[in-house]
Amino acid sequence: MKCEICKKKIAEMFLGKIKGTIIKDAKGKKHYICFECQKNMGSKEKILEKL
Repeated sequence: MKCEICKKKIAEMFLGKIKGTIIKDAKGKKHYICFECQKNMGSKEKILEKL
């Protein structure tokens, strides 16, 4: 799967867990974010603004 901000492939760890996070918006849709984008943005609100 790919990050929805930077479009890079998200690294996977053991048993298919992603190295990053999954954020739900107000409608309940899941958005996959890589670790680097998560670290750069900081908060959930900033990430949702970027989407």
